[in-house]
This record gives sequence, C-alpha cells and structure tokens, in this order.
Amino acid sequence: MTTSHTPPTTPAASSRPDSYYQRHIFFCLNQRDNGEACCADHRAEASFAHCKQRVKELGLAGAGQVRVNKAGCLDRCAGAPVAVVYPEAVWYTFVDQADIDEIVQSHLQNGQVVERLLLPTTVGR
Repeated sequence: MTTSHTPPTTPAASSRPDSYYQRHIFFCLNQRDNGEACCADHRAEASFAHCKQRVKELGLAGAGQVRVNKAGCLDRCAGAPVAVVYPEAVWYTFVDQADIDEIVQSHLQNGQVVERLLLPTTVGR
C-alpha cells in the first residue's frame, strides 16, 4: 500500500503574522580555551552589555522593537568580535563602545546599515 505525503503548506508571506521583534541583534560571546581566536577575547561581553543598556535607554527594547541577545559561537571567529542583526542578516565587527552606539542609533533605531563596520563575507572561522 502506497501513501502519498503532502507537505504542510506555509502561509503566504502577506498572511504571516508580524515578527515579535522588529530587529534582533545577537552578540557572539564564545570563549575558546585552545588559543584560537574568539569573541570573548575582544570584550564581546562588555559590548553586549553596553548595547543592551543603550537600547533600553533609548526606549527601543521590547515587543515590536529591538531585542539584544547573547549567542554562542557564530562561526565567524576570524572577525572577532562579531554581532548579527536580523531580520536583515547584517554582520558587524566592532572595536569599542562608539561602534556599538553607531550600530544602535543607525541600524537598530533608524534601519540604516553601518557600512564601515560590516564584516566581510569572506571572514569565517
């Protein structure tokens, strides 16, 4: 006896509910103990905390707005430290709090990608 399997249908994009957050930024906080490059060696935790604080101060945090999250290894270690913003899938590298402030104000608040901080697509682990 043969049965056919019909895959579940997904609703058309226009009928999907809005995302819970407008933008979601993930900071890699991975720590490697084997001496390989990692984001934790580049003050990623401090940058994450600063971003979270700035987003709250600007009233951007919460449903329908921005979420700032920790992440494990994002496998882009050679560009450490890194963060990625969704839904745009924009990858950033950064050096200091001023860079984080620029990402928050330009991208998270105003939707403008910070070109100078983009992580090149060729950078991996």
